Amino acid sequence: MGSDRHEQMLDELGAAIANGELVPGAVLRSDELQEHYGASRTVAREVVRVLETMGLTSSRRRVGVTVREPAEWNHYDPRLIRWQLDGANRTPALRTLTELRSAAEPCAARFAALRATPEERGRIRALATHLADTAQERDLDAFLGHDVAFHSLLLSASRNPMFAQLSSVVAEVLAGRTEHGLMPEQPQPEAVAWHVEVAEAVGLADAARAERAMRDIVEQARDEIAVAVSSNLSA
Repeated sequence: MGSDRHEQMLDELGAAIANGELVPGAVLRSDELQEHYGASRTVAREVVRVLETMGLTSSRRRVGVTVREPAEWNHYDPRLIRWQLDGANRTPALRTLTELRSAAEPCAARFAALRATPEERGRIRALATHLADTAQERDLDAFLGHDVAFHSLLLSASRNPMFAQLSSVVAEVLAGRTEHGLMPEQPQPEAVAWHVEVAEAVGLADAARAERAMRDIVEQARDEIAVAVSSNLSA
């Protein structure tokens, strides 16, 4: 029960900060948080500790818990990304995350083509086949699972630990697109073909081809998101 209360309070308070309901400089007092969320002192402290590790708040004795400026937040934290994608700041969050993907993933694919192990090359090809099959079947949930695994494996196969740590960020973006109806009812054939192209290029250690195909993937994702957001706003 304590764990459930902790997660509920963390999600509600974190989302309020992430989406601007609690503005930078706002001061929260422990006793008020306990009363508002019906939480124990221990749970409230644990939640505040998590928010501090994310850079969302800071605490000072006799002052309370202060919401920090967005520039000080850990924008790579998957929970923060989830809160932003679930809230009113979804559109700007998607834009910045897609820009990050556009900068990082093509380079990661290039290095994966040069550095992946034979086993990783085989798994990437297998995942591309699964993507093609589930896209044909219009099974978006299964497609999402294979898509997350595909991109995560490419990032780790780059042998660059900084790229590899983007796996959870990319996973949240991909999941958020599906959960919020920003994916086509059937994945675009071109996108599926480019995933297969990346897999083939990695298998052949063709770095330039892998980078080019991955750039096509993230650029199409950017355009699809823009169209979906525009449609939702005009609906």
